[in-house]
Amino acid sequence: MTRSNTSLGLFTDFYELTMAQAFWQSNQTGPAVFSLFIRKYPADRGYLVFAGLRATVEYLENLHFTDADLAYLRSLGRFNRHFLDYLGGLRFTGSVRAMREGSIFFANEPVIDVAGPVIEAQLAETYLINQINLQTILATKASRVVHAARGKQLIDFAARRTHGVEAANEFARVSYLAGFDATSNTMAGALYGIPVSGTMAHSFIMTYESELESFRQFARSFPDQSTLLVDTYDTLTGVKNAVTAALEMRREGHHLRAIRLDSGDLLELSRKSRAILNDAGLNEVQIFASGGLDEFEVDELVRAGAPIDGFGVGTKVGVSADSPWTDCAYKLVEYDGRPVLKLSSGKQTLPGPKQVYRRRSDDGGYVRDTIARAGESSPGDEELLEEVMVAGRRTRPEPSLGELRNRFQQEFACLPEQFKSLRSPGTYDVHVSRELSTLRDRVVQEAKVHEGLDE
Repeated sequence: MTRSNTSLGLFTDFYELTMAQAFWQSNQTGPAVFSLFIRKYPADRGYLVFAGLRATVEYLENLHFTDADLAYLRSLGRFNRHFLDYLGGLRFTGSVRAMREGSIFFANEPVIDVAGPVIEAQLAETYLINQINLQTILATKASRVVHAARGKQLIDFAARRTHGVEAANEFARVSYLAGFDATSNTMAGALYGIPVSGTMAHSFIMTYESELESFRQFARSFPDQSTLLVDTYDTLTGVKNAVTAALEMRREGHHLRAIRLDSGDLLELSRKSRAILNDAGLNEVQIFASGGLDEFEVDELVRAGAPIDGFGVGTKVGVSADSPWTDCAYKLVEYDGRPVLKLSSGKQTLPGPKQVYRRRSDDGGYVRDTIARAGESSPGDEELLEEVMVAGRRTRPEPSLGELRNRFQQEFACLPEQFKSLRSPGTYDVHVSRELSTLRDRVVQEAKVHEGLDE
């Protein structure tokens, strides 16, 4: 079986398929609704950025099982042959309501409701959690770096240490959505139209007989686009060599764009480097910093007044090192028109299809969110869940990445500052509507009576 013959239909936990056969054989194939939400905030998060809708819609539109998929399942000796014939014709025929990609949301708020025949909607669980968990945690991490940088240039340097090629490309995309300026990931630039940027590696410098000679050669190739890496041997000596190269470039009618600091005490080195550059009359040459940075280090440098014009952030941001996962869940909330919930301790869910309403102040700032029943009225509040798929097909064209980026920036400006704090942020007001609370209490009681749990 070759990789090219398999489809994303097989990217599902095995129990989704065994449940699907049991559903099918018992004729338990009615309409269902599943809600996807994140139960609690990762450490030091006061908000989340929804990402992964593009991947979700593409997956659902193309959900199917190839002949090779079915041959593999048949080889396991676990499935009824007529059920496998059924899988061969399966397509997603349901509907999806979701928040817009790039929306700011909060714990326990559904970001997606998937409705359709139970087998179709159930099989989607693994892929949807996988993509939304990954992309949301990375988009949230990137937004925190943007907030910490306070308008300074940011470039994604994460590709080489993210958890695989797909994660690298998705991080480049969602970090640009959240406000990064460019990526070093050339493939992501081609896929998503993101500006690409890069400097040089230490290996380039070490292949020449001297650091200065390496700078001269690079400047000849890129006479107005050069950023010189100055810490290969000794940072301040490297800066002085960069000054020599820059003055030579100036005499030829060109200019050095920047130097890059990649190690050491970046605050002290940036101050000394700025002085060396200014003393040489190179005030226009920028200072770019990299080397194991995330939002915490960027914040400290900016608050300290480091004369750094831009940052390259990679490893710790591209894997969201301090909080690399979310408590993302995809739960059945309605079957065959009957609201259902889970009663497990600490994991009780809210029944039924839902809507999230957002109340804003007169200037557009976030005031309060309400999780309500779908169709419930909340005059004056904004509905966050919108119809994006009907009968297995998207209802509108996908927004461009530039449009999503602009909208996110507008929305992030509306989020009060206390929820953006990098440490111990405030808790945003999210409550459950009276109508949904009443429904929950009723369904809880019915479930307890039905299961013999009522005292």
